[in-house]
Amino acid sequence: MTVTRPARLTGAALCAALALTAAVWILKDLAALGSPVDLAWYWAGDHHFLIRGRSATSLIDPVLLVVSAATVVAAVRSRHAASALTAVGAVTLTLRLPGLWAPDSGALVTALLELALAAGLVVTAAVGRRPGTASYEPLPTRPRRGPGVAAGVLLAVSALVVTLWELYWATELPLEITVDRFLGGRSVMKAALAPPPGWLSLILVALYGTAAVSAFLRARHSRAFGLLAGVFLTAGGLAEVARTTRYELIGRFGDLPTAAQLSVLTAFFGLLAGIAVLVLLAGRGTPAGAPSPYPPAGMPPPAPPYPPPPGW
Repeated sequence: MTVTRPARLTGAALCAALALTAAVWILKDLAALGSPVDLAWYWAGDHHFLIRGRSATSLIDPVLLVVSAATVVAAVRSRHAASALTAVGAVTLTLRLPGLWAPDSGALVTALLELALAAGLVVTAAVGRRPGTASYEPLPTRPRRGPGVAAGVLLAVSALVVTLWELYWATELPLEITVDRFLGGRSVMKAALAPPPGWLSLILVALYGTAAVSAFLRARHSRAFGLLAGVFLTAGGLAEVARTTRYELIGRFGDLPTAAQLSVLTAFFGLLAGIAVLVLLAGRGTPAGAPSPYPPAGMPPPAPPYPPPPGW
Protein backbone atom coordinates (compact mmCIF):
# COMPACT_ATOMS: atom_id res chain seq x y z
CA MET A 1 0.00 0.00 0.00
CA THR A 2 1.17 3.50 -0.82
CA VAL A 3 0.20 6.80 0.76
CA THR A 4 -1.19 9.76 -1.14
CA ARG A 5 0.88 12.91 -1.24
CA PRO A 6 -1.57 14.98 0.89
CA ALA A 7 -1.57 12.22 3.52
CA ARG A 8 2.23 12.08 3.50
CA LEU A 9 2.51 15.82 3.98
CA THR A 10 -0.08 15.73 6.75
CA GLY A 11 1.77 12.90 8.49
CA ALA A 12 5.05 14.78 8.16
CA ALA A 13 3.48 17.88 9.72
CA LEU A 14 2.07 15.85 12.64
CA CYS A 15 5.42 14.17 13.26
CA ALA A 16 7.17 17.54 13.11
CA ALA A 17 4.75 18.83 15.77
CA LEU A 18 5.54 15.81 17.97
CA ALA A 19 9.26 16.41 17.56
CA LEU A 20 8.84 20.12 18.33
CA THR A 21 6.89 19.36 21.51
CA ALA A 22 9.64 17.04 22.75
CA ALA A 23 12.32 19.58 21.83
CA VAL A 24 10.58 22.34 23.82
CA TRP A 25 10.49 20.21 26.97
CA ILE A 26 14.11 19.13 26.52
CA LEU A 27 15.22 22.75 26.17
CA LYS A 28 13.25 23.59 29.31
CA ASP A 29 15.05 20.83 31.21
CA LEU A 30 18.40 22.03 29.89
CA ALA A 31 17.64 25.43 31.36
CA ALA A 32 16.67 23.82 34.69
CA LEU A 33 19.68 21.51 35.04
CA GLY A 34 22.15 23.81 33.32
CA SER A 35 24.21 21.11 31.59
CA PRO A 36 23.52 18.78 28.66
CA VAL A 37 25.80 16.19 30.28
CA ASP A 38 23.82 16.26 33.50
CA LEU A 39 20.56 15.91 31.59
CA ALA A 40 21.96 12.96 29.63
CA TRP A 41 22.99 11.26 32.88
CA TYR A 42 19.53 11.93 34.30
CA TRP A 43 18.02 10.19 31.26
CA ALA A 44 20.41 7.29 31.89
CA GLY A 45 19.02 6.90 35.41
CA ASP A 46 21.41 8.95 37.55
CA HIS A 47 19.14 11.34 39.49
CA HIS A 48 21.79 12.95 41.70
CA PHE A 49 21.31 16.26 39.90
CA LEU A 50 17.78 16.89 41.18
CA ILE A 51 19.16 19.29 43.80
CA ARG A 52 19.74 21.81 40.97
CA GLY A 53 16.32 21.44 39.40
CA ARG A 54 13.74 18.86 38.49
CA SER A 55 13.67 17.27 35.05
CA ALA A 56 10.31 16.75 33.35
CA THR A 57 11.68 14.57 30.55
CA SER A 58 13.01 11.03 30.55
CA LEU A 59 14.83 8.84 28.05
CA ILE A 60 11.53 8.38 26.22
CA ASP A 61 11.47 12.03 25.11
CA PRO A 62 14.74 12.17 23.11
CA VAL A 63 13.86 8.78 21.58
CA LEU A 64 10.46 10.07 20.46
CA LEU A 65 12.15 13.22 19.18
CA VAL A 66 14.54 11.18 17.03
CA VAL A 67 11.95 8.76 15.67
CA SER A 68 9.47 11.57 14.95
CA ALA A 69 12.11 13.52 13.03
CA ALA A 70 13.12 10.39 11.10
CA THR A 71 9.47 9.74 10.24
CA VAL A 72 9.15 13.27 8.87
CA VAL A 73 11.92 12.45 6.39
CA ALA A 74 10.36 9.07 5.56
CA ALA A 75 6.93 10.59 4.97
CA VAL A 76 8.30 13.24 2.64
CA ARG A 77 10.55 10.91 0.65
CA SER A 78 8.68 7.59 0.52
CA ARG A 79 5.25 6.62 -0.78
CA HIS A 80 5.34 3.61 1.53
CA ALA A 81 5.40 5.54 4.81
CA ALA A 82 2.05 4.25 6.11
CA SER A 83 3.63 1.66 8.41
CA ALA A 84 6.11 4.19 9.81
CA LEU A 85 3.33 6.70 10.53
CA THR A 86 1.22 3.98 12.15
CA ALA A 87 4.10 2.68 14.30
CA VAL A 88 5.11 6.10 15.63
CA GLY A 89 1.49 7.12 16.20
CA ALA A 90 0.56 3.92 18.06
CA VAL A 91 3.64 3.96 20.30
CA THR A 92 3.21 7.65 21.13
CA LEU A 93 -0.45 7.08 21.95
CA THR A 94 0.28 4.32 24.42
CA LEU A 95 3.27 6.02 26.03
CA ARG A 96 1.47 9.34 26.62
CA LEU A 97 -1.82 7.85 27.83
CA PRO A 98 -0.79 7.79 31.54
CA GLY A 99 -0.24 11.55 31.32
CA LEU A 100 -4.03 11.96 31.42
CA TRP A 101 -4.07 11.18 35.14
CA ALA A 102 -0.76 12.86 35.97
CA PRO A 103 -0.98 15.50 38.75
CA ASP A 104 1.27 17.93 36.83
CA SER A 105 -0.78 20.35 34.71
CA GLY A 106 2.00 20.78 32.15
CA ALA A 107 2.26 17.02 31.70
CA LEU A 108 -1.52 16.80 31.29
CA VAL A 109 -1.60 19.48 28.58
CA THR A 110 1.33 17.84 26.79
CA ALA A 111 -0.34 14.44 27.00
CA LEU A 112 -3.55 15.80 25.49
CA LEU A 113 -1.65 17.51 22.68
CA GLU A 114 0.52 14.51 21.84
CA LEU A 115 -2.40 12.08 22.07
CA ALA A 116 -4.27 14.19 19.52
CA LEU A 117 -1.23 14.33 17.22
CA ALA A 118 -0.58 10.59 17.56
CA ALA A 119 -4.22 9.74 16.87
CA GLY A 120 -4.03 12.00 13.81
CA LEU A 121 -1.01 10.02 12.60
CA VAL A 122 -2.84 6.70 12.84
CA VAL A 123 -5.94 8.10 11.11
CA THR A 124 -3.84 9.74 8.40
CA ALA A 125 -1.99 6.49 7.69
CA ALA A 126 -5.27 4.57 7.47
CA VAL A 127 -7.29 7.07 5.42
CA GLY A 128 -4.47 8.15 3.13
CA ARG A 129 -3.64 4.70 1.79
CA ARG A 130 -4.21 3.65 -1.79
CA PRO A 131 -3.43 0.37 -3.60
CA GLY A 132 0.10 0.39 -4.99
CA THR A 133 -1.12 -1.13 -8.26
CA ALA A 134 -3.23 1.92 -8.92
CA SER A 135 -0.15 3.83 -10.00
CA TYR A 136 1.90 0.83 -11.18
CA GLU A 137 4.32 1.21 -8.30
CA PRO A 138 6.35 -1.62 -6.72
CA LEU A 139 5.38 -2.79 -3.25
CA PRO A 140 7.68 -2.23 -0.24
CA THR A 141 10.42 -4.81 0.04
CA ARG A 142 10.29 -7.56 2.65
CA PRO A 143 13.23 -8.37 4.94
CA ARG A 144 15.38 -11.22 3.68
CA ARG A 145 14.71 -14.53 5.39
CA GLY A 146 17.96 -14.80 7.35
CA PRO A 147 18.07 -11.23 8.72
CA GLY A 148 14.32 -11.29 9.35
CA VAL A 149 14.47 -14.46 11.44
CA ALA A 150 17.56 -13.25 13.33
CA ALA A 151 15.92 -9.92 14.14
CA GLY A 152 12.74 -11.72 15.17
CA VAL A 153 14.65 -13.96 17.59
CA LEU A 154 16.43 -11.00 19.20
CA LEU A 155 13.19 -9.05 19.58
CA ALA A 156 11.33 -12.05 20.99
CA VAL A 157 14.09 -12.65 23.55
CA SER A 158 14.03 -8.96 24.45
CA ALA A 159 10.27 -9.11 25.08
CA LEU A 160 10.79 -12.18 27.26
CA VAL A 161 13.56 -10.48 29.26
CA VAL A 162 11.38 -7.43 29.99
CA THR A 163 8.52 -9.71 31.04
CA LEU A 164 10.73 -11.71 33.40
CA TRP A 165 12.05 -8.56 35.06
CA GLU A 166 8.50 -7.30 35.68
CA LEU A 167 7.57 -10.67 37.20
CA TYR A 168 10.65 -10.43 39.41
CA TRP A 169 9.74 -6.97 40.68
CA ALA A 170 6.14 -8.07 41.24
CA THR A 171 7.39 -10.75 43.63
CA GLU A 172 9.94 -8.51 45.36
CA LEU A 173 7.85 -5.37 45.92
CA PRO A 174 4.69 -4.84 47.95
CA LEU A 175 1.40 -4.97 46.08
CA GLU A 176 0.79 -1.22 46.42
CA ILE A 177 4.14 -0.35 44.84
CA THR A 178 3.59 -2.91 42.09
CA VAL A 179 0.27 -1.29 41.21
CA ASP A 180 1.90 2.15 41.26
CA ARG A 181 4.57 0.88 38.87
CA PHE A 182 1.85 0.30 36.28
CA LEU A 183 -0.62 3.09 36.99
CA GLY A 184 1.54 5.71 38.67
CA GLY A 185 1.48 6.83 42.28
CA ARG A 186 3.37 8.53 45.08
CA SER A 187 5.59 5.51 45.68
CA VAL A 188 7.11 5.79 42.19
CA MET A 189 9.65 8.56 41.60
CA LYS A 190 9.75 9.53 37.93
CA ALA A 191 9.94 12.50 35.59
CA ALA A 192 6.69 14.36 35.00
CA LEU A 193 6.33 13.27 31.37
CA ALA A 194 7.61 9.73 31.86
CA PRO A 195 5.15 6.83 31.89
CA PRO A 196 5.17 4.59 34.98
CA PRO A 197 7.95 1.98 34.69
CA GLY A 198 5.59 -0.99 34.66
CA TRP A 199 3.42 0.67 32.00
CA LEU A 200 6.53 1.32 29.92
CA SER A 201 7.49 -2.35 30.22
CA LEU A 202 4.06 -3.39 28.93
CA ILE A 203 4.42 -1.12 25.92
CA LEU A 204 7.92 -2.38 25.18
CA VAL A 205 6.80 -6.02 25.42
CA ALA A 206 3.96 -5.29 23.01
CA LEU A 207 6.27 -3.42 20.62
CA TYR A 208 9.04 -6.03 20.71
CA GLY A 209 6.52 -8.86 20.35
CA THR A 210 4.71 -7.24 17.42
CA ALA A 211 7.99 -6.47 15.68
CA ALA A 212 9.24 -10.04 16.29
CA VAL A 213 6.13 -11.65 14.79
CA SER A 214 6.26 -9.28 11.82
CA ALA A 215 9.93 -10.11 11.27
CA PHE A 216 9.28 -13.86 11.44
CA LEU A 217 6.47 -13.50 8.87
CA ARG A 218 8.60 -11.12 6.78
CA ALA A 219 5.63 -8.76 6.56
CA ARG A 220 5.99 -5.59 4.54
CA HIS A 221 5.46 -3.44 7.63
CA SER A 222 8.04 -5.36 9.67
CA ARG A 223 10.83 -2.94 8.78
CA ALA A 224 9.08 0.09 10.32
CA PHE A 225 8.04 -1.67 13.53
CA GLY A 226 11.36 -3.52 13.81
CA LEU A 227 13.47 -0.39 13.40
CA LEU A 228 11.33 1.45 15.94
CA ALA A 229 11.73 -1.43 18.39
CA GLY A 230 15.47 -1.47 17.68
CA VAL A 231 15.77 2.22 18.52
CA PHE A 232 14.01 1.76 21.88
CA LEU A 233 16.07 -1.35 22.64
CA THR A 234 19.35 0.37 21.77
CA ALA A 235 18.54 3.53 23.73
CA GLY A 236 17.53 1.58 26.83
CA GLY A 237 20.58 -0.66 26.64
CA LEU A 238 22.91 2.30 26.10
CA ALA A 239 21.48 4.10 29.13
CA GLU A 240 21.85 1.02 31.32
CA VAL A 241 25.41 0.35 30.14
CA ALA A 242 26.37 4.00 30.76
CA ARG A 243 24.99 3.89 34.30
CA THR A 244 26.68 0.54 34.94
CA THR A 245 29.99 2.01 33.79
CA ARG A 246 29.52 5.18 35.84
CA TYR A 247 28.98 3.18 39.04
CA GLU A 248 31.92 0.87 38.18
CA LEU A 249 29.81 -2.26 38.49
CA ILE A 250 31.73 -4.16 35.82
CA GLY A 251 34.98 -4.14 37.78
CA ARG A 252 33.32 -5.73 40.81
CA PHE A 253 30.89 -7.89 38.87
CA GLY A 254 31.78 -11.02 40.87
CA ASP A 255 30.91 -9.35 44.20
CA LEU A 256 27.46 -8.18 43.07
CA PRO A 257 24.23 -9.92 44.10
CA THR A 258 22.67 -12.22 41.52
CA ALA A 259 19.94 -9.71 40.60
CA ALA A 260 22.54 -6.97 40.02
CA GLN A 261 24.64 -9.30 37.86
CA LEU A 262 21.59 -10.14 35.75
CA SER A 263 20.83 -6.42 35.45
CA VAL A 264 24.33 -5.75 34.09
CA LEU A 265 24.02 -8.63 31.61
CA THR A 266 20.59 -7.38 30.55
CA ALA A 267 22.04 -3.92 29.86
CA PHE A 268 24.72 -5.24 27.52
CA PHE A 269 22.29 -7.62 25.85
CA GLY A 270 19.84 -4.77 25.19
CA LEU A 271 22.52 -2.57 23.65
CA LEU A 272 24.00 -5.28 21.43
CA ALA A 273 20.61 -6.72 20.45
CA GLY A 274 19.25 -3.28 19.57
CA ILE A 275 22.22 -2.47 17.35
CA ALA A 276 21.94 -5.89 15.69
CA VAL A 277 18.22 -5.41 14.99
CA LEU A 278 18.87 -2.00 13.42
CA VAL A 279 21.61 -3.42 11.20
CA LEU A 280 19.60 -6.51 10.20
CA LEU A 281 16.42 -4.63 9.27
CA ALA A 282 18.08 -1.58 7.73
CA GLY A 283 19.76 -3.69 5.07
CA ARG A 284 18.49 -4.29 1.57
CA GLY A 285 15.32 -6.36 1.50
CA THR A 286 13.99 -8.92 -0.94
CA PRO A 287 13.12 -7.16 -4.23
CA ALA A 288 9.39 -6.76 -4.65
CA GLY A 289 9.60 -6.89 -8.40
CA ALA A 290 9.37 -4.20 -11.04
CA PRO A 291 6.07 -2.51 -11.80
CA SER A 292 3.99 -4.49 -14.26
CA PRO A 293 3.79 -2.95 -17.75
CA TYR A 294 0.29 -4.39 -18.12
CA PRO A 295 -2.90 -2.90 -16.71
CA PRO A 296 -4.56 -4.67 -13.77
CA ALA A 297 -6.88 -7.59 -14.53
CA GLY A 298 -10.38 -6.55 -15.50
CA MET A 299 -9.38 -3.37 -17.31
CA PRO A 300 -10.22 -3.13 -21.05
CA PRO A 301 -7.33 -3.26 -23.53
CA PRO A 302 -6.03 0.06 -24.85
CA ALA A 303 -7.78 1.52 -27.87
CA PRO A 304 -6.07 1.01 -31.27
CA PRO A 305 -4.08 3.96 -32.60
CA TYR A 306 -5.88 6.48 -34.79
CA PRO A 307 -5.21 6.93 -37.56
CA PRO A 308 -3.92 3.36 -37.91
CA PRO A 309 -0.33 3.04 -39.11
CA PRO A 310 0.42 1.46 -42.50
CA GLY A 311 -0.11 -2.28 -42.44
CA TRP A 312 -2.25 -2.26 -39.24
